[in-house]
Amino acid sequence: MTALYTWDVFSTLDGYGSFTEGADWGGYWSKQGPELLAHRAALFDTEQRMVFGATTFRETAGIMAAGTDPNTLDEWNVRTLRMPATVISSTLTDTLGWPDATIVSGDAVEIVARLKEASDVPLRSQASLSLNWALMAAGLVDRLQVTIFPVISGRTGKSPILGGAGDFDLELLESRTLDGHTQELVYRPTVH
Repeated sequence: MTALYTWDVFSTLDGYGSFTEGADWGGYWSKQGPELLAHRAALFDTEQRMVFGATTFRETAGIMAAGTDPNTLDEWNVRTLRMPATVISSTLTDTLGWPDATIVSGDAVEIVARLKEASDVPLRSQASLSLNWALMAAGLVDRLQVTIFPVISGRTGKSPILGGAGDFDLELLESRTLDGHTQELVYRPTVH
């Protein structure tokens, strides 16, 4: 049996995963609430293996390496940092302080196909856009989990979450509204 692979990504309504430096949005586009944070913590309450591309791993590990006080992080971030991680990179040679990270170089599709076969826990990837576009095209992403924040960032948005993806049909598996305004949609993608 192969492990379930979930690609977990945050987005604005207009499809951006982040914003330009100097934009005054703040984390979560300043739209986080207690329901969202509790839900995110619950998602990371079970054993999983994280899968990262180099850029997202650098950003995520940077939180830990910066000596950030864990009491100032949201609980789901703390739980993420405790999980084992596989980092697919041809440039990184250091785990950047992540306690249980493995860096693997090579073809991402082959690496994740092997991980899915060998892992006895679900796999989850956050952001890592170009990595997950390739994995989706290869049919390796079982769940696309998009959390849509109630903002449009047409002037300041960057990193379109699906800008480099191919064409896919999406089957809606779950949907929920958090804090009365943030949408979480979970889809099963199939190549169109």
